[in-house]
Amino acid sequence: MLRKTLFIDVLLPLPIPGYYTYRVPFVLNDHIGTGKRVAVQFGKKKIYTALVRKVHEKPPQGYIPKYILSVVDDHPIVTEPQFTFWEWIASYYMCTPGEVMNAALPSGLKLASESNILLDPVFDNDLSGLNEKESLIVDALHARQKLTINEVSLIIDQAKVIPVIKTLIEKRVIVLEEELHDRYKPKTETYVRLNPEYEKDEEKLKQVFDELGQRAFKQLQLLMSYINLFRNTGAEVTEIKRSTLLKTVDTSPAAMKALIDKKILETYKKEESRLGEYAASASPEDIQLTEHQLEAYQSIKKQFLEKDTILLHGITSSGKTEIYIKLMSETINKGKQVLYLLPEIALTSQIINRLRKYFGDQVGIYHSKYNEQERVETWNKVLQHQYGQDKEGLSPIILGARSALFLPYHDLGLIIVDEEHDSSYKQFDPAPRYNARDSALYLARMHQAKTLLGSA
Repeated sequence: MLRKTLFIDVLLPLPIPGYYTYRVPFVLNDHIGTGKRVAVQFGKKKIYTALVRKVHEKPPQGYIPKYILSVVDDHPIVTEPQFTFWEWIASYYMCTPGEVMNAALPSGLKLASESNILLDPVFDNDLSGLNEKESLIVDALHARQKLTINEVSLIIDQAKVIPVIKTLIEKRVIVLEEELHDRYKPKTETYVRLNPEYEKDEEKLKQVFDELGQRAFKQLQLLMSYINLFRNTGAEVTEIKRSTLLKTVDTSPAAMKALIDKKILETYKKEESRLGEYAASASPEDIQLTEHQLEAYQSIKKQFLEKDTILLHGITSSGKTEIYIKLMSETINKGKQVLYLLPEIALTSQIINRLRKYFGDQVGIYHSKYNEQERVETWNKVLQHQYGQDKEGLSPIILGARSALFLPYHDLGLIIVDEEHDSSYKQFDPAPRYNARDSALYLARMHQAKTLLGSA
């Protein structure tokens, strides 16, 4: 079967104009895709993580393109509407797409530009298929664990080392460090459950209780505590965090380990959110609007039939937030997403808690006080909206400062820009020097969404 020769245009996180074309090795043809990150050589010794903008079969004119070194992602992390939005930002605010990419991507999704190489875990130390310079690199890695591109250059006394590194990657001898150490790591928790064998057989479980009662009282205490936690509460799911179970009785982790070794209890890892769990305690329908609020709310709905952008003017504490909540509820009930922008200084725990009272886990937060892991988790929750049917645990509402504009929205229905007159919506330095309020209007038009500007 004839294999296609694929080329990709990539976006680099550098203040340089345009996109750069690379060739895809045949073995990576099935793994490449728009919006995925790839490791590429740029310049003589630098390796960068770039974003795939376009996949095509048209070779560049006037030069031979370099091969990409690897594909970092299994799934795209950036969507087509995002690229379109970034390109508009670059054009309108007179900067490069690479500068927009740097501002848009959370730091947890950016990989270091100065790459290290490590031995591939599958390499069996067979040097027979390697030449002298390749063997020198392997020997150095055995001694040092990791090497920078510059160190490889000194070891083999050669300026152009990328072709040698590329060959070693293809031979499954080395890997780029980025492939092993992505900056974002999902948070996992250890859970405990009863071995199904004992769950289904009461007699066997009674036998275990008798045996433990004779010679392992601490283990018996721990097992009884586990059983009581579920039987007394009537819980259907027979799993509990390891840390929570150990706190229920005065015993050591050794007792837990003994029960696991005896195959009475089982442990397993489960991915958990860093963002916490929040349950709504009220419904937006419970909000009783005052006469003036109701008049404004009905006027907004009526004007949205003809207009895409509306200004809601109301002094501070006049009840604009209640109107926002009503409109947000209607939007997410239609299966669409909501972006609620606030100036950084106004993003307080008070407004966060107020929204979570009505929407619980459906509210995602995106601003500078969140660490890079939490920001990536919010990014992924927004991204997952376009995949599959299951919307559980996702965030159809995003509450954030100006950087929240850059998230991977799939189907925005409403953008609220509160305190739209605030000067902190304008980024002055570094590039892109954009105004989030004006950019929100363009983003809404792209998604055919409505925009509500709130101002005192």
